Amino acid sequence: MDLNEASLIENEITIRNLRLTSEVLETRRSAIRWLALSLGIINPGESRLSSLAVLDALVNFQFIKNTDPTVKELIEYINKNWEEINEKTLRYHLLRMKKMGYVENNLGKFYFKPPNTGDRFDANNWAIGIFESNYTDIAGKVGQVIKDVKSKAGVA
Repeated sequence: MDLNEASLIENEITIRNLRLTSEVLETRRSAIRWLALSLGIINPGESRLSSLAVLDALVNFQFIKNTDPTVKELIEYINKNWEEINEKTLRYHLLRMKKMGYVENNLGKFYFKPPNTGDRFDANNWAIGIFESNYTDIAGKVGQVIKDVKSKAGVA
């Protein structure tokens, strides 16, 4: 039986366990870059700043201001703190982060996907919630497949 493996992929999760050095925490931009690399939002060596600017804006609104921004507010923040960004580019990065499972939107406002329990404005709670929900689902499926393979032991 041939499987169309690509059609089985529900989503992909990239997380990287990077060293957290003092140089990383020296500037806000280096910390945001580290965060983007850790979450798989950018790849090593990637030099585009727009995805970093969008991530920084979301971090600013959710974890510093405890509010959900509109596209207009995100653009204003990015234009002031990074470089000019147009709405199409902003929406592209928001959609990418949404497909990755990090961002949601409702009533024209954007925010990091809330954890199942606890304060969504708490960065640690958010991070744990994001990783637990993804990995619990994957771990359950992996365990199910291993049990199935085990039950078929000796059957070719």
